[in-house]
Amino acid sequence: MDYMTEYKRWCEKAVLDQDLALELKEMAGDEAKIEDAFYRTLEFGTAGLRGVIGAGTNRMNVYTTAVASQGLANYVVKNFPPEARKIAIAFDSRIKSDLFAKTAAGVFAANGIKVAIYPELMPVPCASYAVRTLGCAVGIMVTASHNPSKYNGYKVYGSDGCQITSEGANAVLAEIEALDIFEDSKMMDFEEGMAQGLISYIGEDVYTAFVEEVKNQSVLFGDEIDKNVSIVYSPLNGAGLKPVTRALKESGFTNITVVKEQEQPDGNFPTCPYPNPEIKEAMALGMEYAAKYDADLLLATDPDSDRVGIAVKDANGNMQLFSGNETGMLLTDYICAQRTKHKMMPPEPVLVKTIVTIDMADRIAAKYGVATKNVLTGFKYIGEQIALLEAKGMASSYIFGFEESYGYLSGSYVRDKDAVDAAFLICEMFAYYKTRGISLLDRLNQLYAEFGYCLNTLYSYTFEGSAGFAKMKDIMAEFRKGITQIGPKKVIKTLDYNEGIDGLPKADVLKYILEDNCSVVVRPSGTEPKLKTYISVSAADKESAKAIETQIDADLKKYF
Repeated sequence: MDYMTEYKRWCEKAVLDQDLALELKEMAGDEAKIEDAFYRTLEFGTAGLRGVIGAGTNRMNVYTTAVASQGLANYVVKNFPPEARKIAIAFDSRIKSDLFAKTAAGVFAANGIKVAIYPELMPVPCASYAVRTLGCAVGIMVTASHNPSKYNGYKVYGSDGCQITSEGANAVLAEIEALDIFEDSKMMDFEEGMAQGLISYIGEDVYTAFVEEVKNQSVLFGDEIDKNVSIVYSPLNGAGLKPVTRALKESGFTNITVVKEQEQPDGNFPTCPYPNPEIKEAMALGMEYAAKYDADLLLATDPDSDRVGIAVKDANGNMQLFSGNETGMLLTDYICAQRTKHKMMPPEPVLVKTIVTIDMADRIAAKYGVATKNVLTGFKYIGEQIALLEAKGMASSYIFGFEESYGYLSGSYVRDKDAVDAAFLICEMFAYYKTRGISLLDRLNQLYAEFGYCLNTLYSYTFEGSAGFAKMKDIMAEFRKGITQIGPKKVIKTLDYNEGIDGLPKADVLKYILEDNCSVVVRPSGTEPKLKTYISVSAADKESAKAIETQIDADLKKYF
């Protein structure tokens, strides 16, 4: 693509959004900005689209949204009979999310495809749920998940409610690539689509049914708990406020304080520039609230409410953050223990997690006779395993799935991570143990005493723009040249998922199996301009594990 020629074409044709026209005008004379905005087309893959909001082919805007929607519409028309051509749409609180959602709806309607769209912002799991409940061919969720405020995106779901497969994504991409971004997108005004009956709002009954499904995930099975625990909750200015508080309050958890500054939807995230509960800074205001209100438990969900982070009070009264791995292990143990205790474990039970998620969870599951299936990074692969079980008539065998990046799901009613479900289960688990005089920290330490201490850490390295994209490719090539030792540990085995391993799709991921039950994973992010390293260290205690981890990390940093 000749980026300067394309820039000039946009200056002439991009008239639908005045913000874009102004930005294009301001770019004049700044070749570096023009190149970054136009050097490539925003990539469409299994995670859909995700990029910085703004003008250009490498940006999220009404034109990239429209052409992606046209490509998806063409895919639906080619693959589904007329009576099955229906698309569900949800959107979160991000900048222009509602505009992009209505733009997409207009494109689908102009192609004769019926659209069911939520009338207000909703979390990711509600998009997945609507696809399945309403019998849609596909669904979309307008969101950039936990990215900074300058980003937005567009997730696509298949008819099973799971994020679109590689095969489906490639088919949609082929349709998109055959289109001209200005000439080939059919458009219909949103209100006109409503008037013609092609666009309709998703009813309250669907949302209520989703909340009921969340509440049905309880594993108390009649056990009594004290639900008057003091909870501080932050939706991080996203979509979680209504569904999370509703599910909790209807289940008896009414002692909830919401972080006021982060309560209402706001795509600028004014108190939290990086609205990701994995990041300590995103939890900071919630931690202050927890201290002020003497809370027992802090919960925070990301903008599209598919991830949840927590903190609990320690023996000294200070709030302590939990990692996604720690919360996932605790939930695995709690769900398995309760199902075993009450004889509610299904036949051939399965835990599904990603290859970068803590291996200690496998050992916890095995204790209860639960098999573990490890899949590639991305919750879509967990959703895919649920669908495979369902095809065998074994959907109930799936009891839990999680990834280290704070994503959890305990039921098969949706096929993506669900922070509403996770928040509900975390509160139940917390109350269950507290009623019995046990803190979550106590229970975590009991697990470490039983299975050995395990430390998992994640490091991200950012590479912006075209130069950064090339740099990431070079770094991965260097890692593939062969490594025999990382830090103090020898490499026992190298797994290159680019070659296809264990029946999983090919992926640009390397995993180094080190001696003494340690490992390293290196992979580019699928949604951000980042390379990530995941370090897992098993050791006698936390101090020993940290010392080993520090040496491994220092060795890996040489490549960056």
